[in-house]
Amino acid sequence: MGTVITWWGHATCTVEDSGVRVLTDPVFVRRLAHLRRRRGQVPPPQASVADAVLVSHLHSDHLHLRSLTRLAPGTRLIVPRGAERSVPGLRRLDARRNPSGLRITEVEPGDEVEIGPVRVRAVPARHDGRRLPVGPHRSPALGFVISGASRTYFAGDTGLFDGMADAVGPVDVALLPVGGWGPHLGPEHLDAGRAAQALAELAPSAAVPVHFGTYWPIGLDGVRPHEFYAPGDEFVRHAARLAPKVSVHLLRHGESVRPEAGL
Repeated sequence: MGTVITWWGHATCTVEDSGVRVLTDPVFVRRLAHLRRRRGQVPPPQASVADAVLVSHLHSDHLHLRSLTRLAPGTRLIVPRGAERSVPGLRRLDARRNPSGLRITEVEPGDEVEIGPVRVRAVPARHDGRRLPVGPHRSPALGFVISGASRTYFAGDTGLFDGMADAVGPVDVALLPVGGWGPHLGPEHLDAGRAAQALAELAPSAAVPVHFGTYWPIGLDGVRPHEFYAPGDEFVRHAARLAPKVSVHLLRHGESVRPEAGL
């Protein structure tokens, strides 16, 4: 059957592998604080169906409490170490306190969690992982490698860092952020060019660009619109130059691909 990747927008993806559904950084709302969803529909109810959910870091566009309440009771939720201490609302969702809650597991780089025949390994990321705007530096930002029939790397939010390929290890598919939700990206993010550099280092068989073209600050529609619309196409162009052997799949919101088949 192979692995199937569905991109719902921003960093929210479903990875289906070996009969297991893994959901990443779920955000299921049209508006998030000062951000508005400008492209793609809010993910449908089936997007929240998952055996396990991965949260890469504590920023509210990645750990979104209201979206987590759409998950079925008992769903496994894998979050960075210290998340419950930093985000009080997360404690109220913990099945140890709430019978209809989620089974929360905190991890740090190197930790592994088994979900049936699939293994999830936490890997480092270069990013401010705390709960903004004033949260303490208690929790690391993470990426994850989902290993079943294929090895899929979900980078979360990260910049380039030394030893990235060694930390992640061999992978078949890379889900890489290529943009953001504002007109400026710092070194702790990947833009289209830096994402292509990461792709060349990681050398997977296939890649899917994420974290672009979904949310944008309210009132800034006319400010550098290129930064909203172009990152996916720019990543395809840079990847063709820096990592020509990698098959890049530029998905629309809600679209799926079976990377090994190119479908």
